[in-house]
Amino acid sequence: MERNATCSCGQLVVRCNGEPALVSVCHCPSCQKRTGSPYGIAAFFPRADVQANGRTRRYTRTADSGFEVTFHFCPDCGSTVFWQPQRKPDMIAVAVGAFADPTFPPPSQEVYQQHRHPWAGISH
Repeated sequence: MERNATCSCGQLVVRCNGEPALVSVCHCPSCQKRTGSPYGIAAFFPRADVQANGRTRRYTRTADSGFEVTFHFCPDCGSTVFWQPQRKPDMIAVAVGAFADPTFPPPSQEVYQQHRHPWAGISH
């Protein structure tokens, strides 16, 4: 199976082959700020199964774990489409919302639940 994630304007396309190894909801304040939502949702794919096409800008920050995470976003519309977690060097994380697919596999884990907005329930 091939899935395509895109930025809002369609300039950046990320092709992912196969099923995600992990789908995770993150409630940390950094993901809240990155997404403008009370959480972020990432699908992790093996690096070999991901191909990005289009221009990107990068932003790197240090996560709570001490490892760096490099976010790739569209320089035209600003959408964050994928990121590279140094802590998981063999994986690429792709924003689940960038697939715009209501049949996408649901999350299998939640992290940073201590920062979860009480009204932002996730069912999985």
